[in-house]
This record gives sequence, structure tokens and C-alpha cells, in this order.
Amino acid sequence: MDKSNILTKNGNKAKSVAYALENPDEVNQAKKSQILLVGSIAIVLPLLIALYHYLPGLIDTFTFDLLKLNPESHLGTAINFFFYDTIKILILLFLISSLMGVINAYFPVDRLRIYLTTKKMYGLEYFFASFFGAVTPFCSCSSIPLFIGFVKGGIPLGVTFAYLITSPLVNEVAVAMFLGLFGIKATVIYAGTGVLMGMIGGFFLGKLKLDKYLSDWVREIQDNAIQENEEWDGENLSFLDRLPSIIKDGWDIVRKVLLYVILGIAIGAAMHGYVPENFFTEFLSADKWYAIPLAVILAVPMYANAAGIVPVIQVFVAKGVPLGTAIAFMMAVVGLSLPEATLLKKVMKWKMIGIFFGTITLFIILLGYLFNLVL
Repeated sequence: MDKSNILTKNGNKAKSVAYALENPDEVNQAKKSQILLVGSIAIVLPLLIALYHYLPGLIDTFTFDLLKLNPESHLGTAINFFFYDTIKILILLFLISSLMGVINAYFPVDRLRIYLTTKKMYGLEYFFASFFGAVTPFCSCSSIPLFIGFVKGGIPLGVTFAYLITSPLVNEVAVAMFLGLFGIKATVIYAGTGVLMGMIGGFFLGKLKLDKYLSDWVREIQDNAIQENEEWDGENLSFLDRLPSIIKDGWDIVRKVLLYVILGIAIGAAMHGYVPENFFTEFLSADKWYAIPLAVILAVPMYANAAGIVPVIQVFVAKGVPLGTAIAFMMAVVGLSLPEATLLKKVMKWKMIGIFFGTITLFIILLGYLFNLVL
């Protein structure tokens, strides 16, 4: 350790001891506040995790038993979907934002950003981000909280996009269902191209230097994170001293995106509950050159997770839709949606959203043609 660092730390400790001796009442009050905070977290955190785990059953009970809505009706399906996804995303947003706050407190933002932008990793950073996206069971909207956390933590935008692209496309539940319904060849192609698309898409979007199109709110978050780290390092604060600020920042993020979450999920619920499956099979069953672009365009307004759309894809294939066209439709449903665009509006400007959606739409269309050739 550098001699100057040792002297600085010793000086900070001496100041802390002197302050404690001169202000015993304030120190005791601070300790009581810390104990209260830790106790509250010990109660609230397990409750949030339990709520997230049992949320589907609780929402079913609320929607179908208490509200007496028919689970087979469009309204019942839409209301159930709205409450479940809204609460789920808010819980994820708070927990992930707080977790990223802890990480940012102990892994300096600038150091991480400099490492990822100056060290040659030969594309491995994009692979790791895509692979992490594949093993996290999030839909497109649920991926947004972690996307915000990555941006706040100083992760380069291209690497962050690699995660955002892959996370909704591939997850273990969808892979297991795909394997049972379509076999190992289709499953390997689907999962492999999903990860590959995240890597290539993230690399391409990163090269476009889109940071200037991040929203002012995100830039403020990044600046505040850097400033907080500098203050904490200078004051040599303990984890318990930093914790109130970390939790407050997490709650502020939830509060500021709440309206976007509600609006986005409301759009998704309406699509989920009121758009019939036969509407799509009627246009996609014919083997024509424009079927794949049409499938992707029709899918973008919809909203569902990968596990939820796989059974629908089985229906499509059974009704004569080519498997490649059906997979392209699925990727567009889970990877691009109006609710996702609504949530992203809080994070980035419309130009960046347009570039992101346009790039991934083009990639999915090309993959659709490739799927139909090899499947």
C-alpha cells in the first residue's frame, strides 16, 4: 500500500475518533439509526423475495377469486397480466438498483469503465454480457432494471446492449420447452443465434457511439454515482454509513420510472389479452417471401416472455407456418415490444430507441430467412 494512502487512512481514523469523543450523543444516535436500518432490511428483504416468488399465485387469487374475473376472458387475462408484471418489475427494479448501488460503492465506476474501454478482450466482453443475458430469466421489460444498473455502473453501452438483446430472447425455461416441442437441432440453432445476435448487435451498436442519445436522467445518475464514490473514498465511510444513500438511490430510480412502468405494462396487458392468435396465422401460413418481415412487424406491438410465447409458436407451426418464420415472430415478440420502448424512453432518447429497434428488427428478419433454410 502506498505510504500516502496509509497516512490518509490513519488521519481519517484519528478524525473519526476525535469526533466520536467530542459528540457522543450524535454518534450514539447514528448507531441506533444504523441498527434500525439493518433490522428493517432484515425484515423487508425476505418479504420482497417471498412476494416475488409467490406473486403468480397471489395475483391469480386477487384477479380471479377476489375480483371474480373469468380467467378465460380477455379482460381477466389483461388485468392479471397487468398486476403481475407491474409488481414484478418494480420489485426487480428496486432490488437490482440497490444491488448495483452496493457494487458501485466498492468497485469504482471510472476504473471499471476505463478497464472495459482500454483493455483488449477480443470480444469476450460481448460474449459474457450475452451469456449472462441468456441465463437471466427476464422478459424485455424485466431486463430494463439491470440495463439501468449497467449504465449507472459505467459499463460501455455496446456491452450493455448485448445483455439487453439476449436477455429476453433466451432463457432456460424457454430452451427446455423448445427442446421438448421442436427437438435438439431447432433448440441449438435458436439458443445459439440468440446469444450470437446479442454479441453482434451489441458490438455494432457500440461502434455507433450512441452515448450522446442517453437521456439526461441517466447522465445525472452516472454523474451522481461518480461523485458519491469520490466522496465515500475521501471520507472512508463504512458500508453501514453508505447504505442509506444506496437504498435512497434505488428507491429514487423506482419512483422516477413508475409512470413509464405502468404505461408500458398497460400496453402489454392490452396486447396480451385482446390480440387473438388466429389473427397472425391467417397472414403467416402462406410460404411467401414477405412472410418473415410481416411476422416481425406484426410481432413488435405484442408483449410476452419467451416461455409464454413458445406454446403459441407450436400452434403456429401446427397450422402451417414455417418454423423459421415462427421463430422470427417469437424473437420479435420477446425481444422488441411497445412496452419495452415505453420503458426505454426514460433511459434513452427516441433516436437511440429507433436505432436499437431498427437494428434488431433487421437482424431478426435475416435470421428468419436463415432458419427457414436450415430447419
